[in-house]
Amino acid sequence: MPVSTRLRTPRARLRIALAALVTLASAALTTLPSPAAQADSPVGGHLTGTLSDGATWVADVPERWNGTLLLFSHGFGPTVANNAPTDAVRAELLAEGYAMAGSSYDPHGSMWALNSAERDQFATLDAVTAQIGTPRRTLAMGTSMGGLVNAQLARDGGGRIDGALGQCGLVAGGTDLDNYQLDAEYTIARLLLPGQDVKLVRFGSSAEASATADLLTKAVTAAQNTPQGRARIALAAAFLNLPTWAPGKDRPAPTDWAGQEEQQYDWFAQGILSFVEGGRYAVELSVGGNNSWNRGVDHARLLAGSAHAPQVHALYRAAGLDLRADLRTLTEGATITADPAAVRTAQRTSSAGQGLEVPLLDIHTTADNLVPVEQENRFAARVRASGDGALLRQAFVERQGHCTFTTAETVAALHALEHRVSTGHWDDVATPAALQRSATALGLDGAAYVPYRPAQLTVGRDRPAHPTHG
Repeated sequence: MPVSTRLRTPRARLRIALAALVTLASAALTTLPSPAAQADSPVGGHLTGTLSDGATWVADVPERWNGTLLLFSHGFGPTVANNAPTDAVRAELLAEGYAMAGSSYDPHGSMWALNSAERDQFATLDAVTAQIGTPRRTLAMGTSMGGLVNAQLARDGGGRIDGALGQCGLVAGGTDLDNYQLDAEYTIARLLLPGQDVKLVRFGSSAEASATADLLTKAVTAAQNTPQGRARIALAAAFLNLPTWAPGKDRPAPTDWAGQEEQQYDWFAQGILSFVEGGRYAVELSVGGNNSWNRGVDHARLLAGSAHAPQVHALYRAAGLDLRADLRTLTEGATITADPAAVRTAQRTSSAGQGLEVPLLDIHTTADNLVPVEQENRFAARVRASGDGALLRQAFVERQGHCTFTTAETVAALHALEHRVSTGHWDDVATPAALQRSATALGLDGAAYVPYRPAQLTVGRDRPAHPTHG
């Protein structure tokens, strides 16, 4: 199997040697047929187990296993073992002969379980293969936060996995996430709740995070009633990288600024800030403090880098507001600093893009409210900078919402990844047209792959400047 030249390093050779030893030990212990025989032998069943840190795992093996094992990384939420993004995807892939496995991650810590997720996924792989035998091929999959875990597996999995498929992945990492979310929260607090002391970071409990979410959401709801409030909501939405196309609505025209803001408001009204603040508390719990900051951020420059800047300028003009004054107010009042140890922990546990050891195909919806599609732009730049850009492909589905893929879109992407692993070449299988044909030919639930290029992620930071606690 062709893999990155990174496999020629001593570290990678050691991994391969250790993986081979595990494989030999598993083969000696198991009484199951070889993978070649398994493809034609009934070895199906539902398996469960527990890892040394208390994480649980589940696996499903079809009666006619095709020899490929899928290692699934679940997203942010309760640490419960799962091995597929949806029940429908699981049923389809089992029917096609794939075995599937996944862990809960360590259940004793934060739901932002990046401290243990990669380790637990590799341990799950060892535990499952010890019972079912060595697969012909192992492919990783992951959604949302699990898409970040998946990217880490693709970075570190040479010799253990052969390729990876990411869906709606939080691939820009935990610190970028917390920083651009902070910019939006701070904008709402500073401009819509002037004079109020709103706690935005270093939550001591989930109740504190929830109280902040309620306060900010009420401020947005009240602001929607005036042109001035709507302009400021659009500014916060721009910093949040929030799409202008909401579920159940027609996409606004490119210059329908008011319609775009109305649909951004729909995302706020649906409770996005509760998810944001709850997620911040979980990240802070995981990394040991606040890993975000806004001291030193130039908010005028930040807005200038946003694809939503024309909308914000137009709404401010219509409302008779001074945008430069608001941006100056934000910049002058930005005093939040990060905890250095938390930044370092987040870099170690909650980042990706430092390189790839196996092929990775990422797919993303074009209007993702929770993990903006712009994260793919940020991630791709980092992978290219590492020298591994040839291993990465990205494809996009024209749809609103987070991880709202059809079964056909998921299966077609998996088949494209398998082609790359089998042949050593992407050829044209990961193009929008090829993925759309492949997904439609499955005759399942439709597809909407389209040509698309994400804008730059509006985050305005590459590294903290003196992120001292303050």
